[in-house]
Amino acid sequence: MDYLLPAPWPTSKKLEPHPQPPTPALKSWIVVFFLTLVWGSSFILIKKGVSVFPPVQVAFLRIGISALAFTPVLIYRFRKVDWSRWPYLLIVGLSGSSVPAFLFATAQKHISSAMAGILNALTPLSTLIIGVVIFNAQTGWKKVAGVLLGLLGAVFMVLMSSDDISGNAFYSFLILLGAICYGISVNTVGFKLQNLSSLTISAAAFSFLGIPSWIYLATSDFSVTLVQNPEGWAAFASIASLALVSTVFASVLYFKLVQWNSPVFASMVSYLAPIISIGWGIVDGEAVSFVHLIGLAFILGGVYLTKG
Repeated sequence: MDYLLPAPWPTSKKLEPHPQPPTPALKSWIVVFFLTLVWGSSFILIKKGVSVFPPVQVAFLRIGISALAFTPVLIYRFRKVDWSRWPYLLIVGLSGSSVPAFLFATAQKHISSAMAGILNALTPLSTLIIGVVIFNAQTGWKKVAGVLLGLLGAVFMVLMSSDDISGNAFYSFLILLGAICYGISVNTVGFKLQNLSSLTISAAAFSFLGIPSWIYLATSDFSVTLVQNPEGWAAFASIASLALVSTVFASVLYFKLVQWNSPVFASMVSYLAPIISIGWGIVDGEAVSFVHLIGLAFILGGVYLTKG
């Protein structure tokens, strides 16, 4: 699941009250349903990718394909990018997509896609923590309680799950690091890149990552595996879908959803996507226990409190 450019945090300036968001139209519910399917399916696509290619190649492929897709946008909007803020654009590119791509691909060689999808639901909580600790965002006891509840659910699930379900706790921790990276990206956009459109930021951020990705792939044995492994093209298709649909297209739709309604309404995807990841895990033969469901309940309860 990609949270490259979620809705910005409020600034420190005094904001005028705004009217209640309109009742979500049918198109909004269709987008929520689509994003839930796409982001909930991301983890099974990563699993299919790492079953053939090494995690490093999966990550570079995901980044490189996404960068190619954003290239026309970058060319068209090049003059609209404030390149003096390139350090923040680089941070967004690294923390919002590049580093998590490596973390998730590495982790999913050892833990189930269902487990990864559940732990990724901690992203809204990590966003809150990073905002408070680094960017001095406002918070209250209810949000603090939500963070603690969510973390309790994650720790409970990792420690109580049997080895054949959760795998090594270290690799579960990599998923948590990925969620923290997403939180850094969110807050960087919200506090440092407020006046740039999400599409422009995405295109500019990926411009730093595309060329190194393809240089690495050109010097690796990626093409040999692609041609000689019987599952090579199927795995490549999974990674390409992950990049084009989950990273590029879904991110644009997510921001449209926020503009049409509100960040609170758009956050519904955070609650629903883990259900899809669990479903795909079951279909693919993964064992999902009651412990997973308890952990998910704690995490989503924490996310709900932080939205209050």
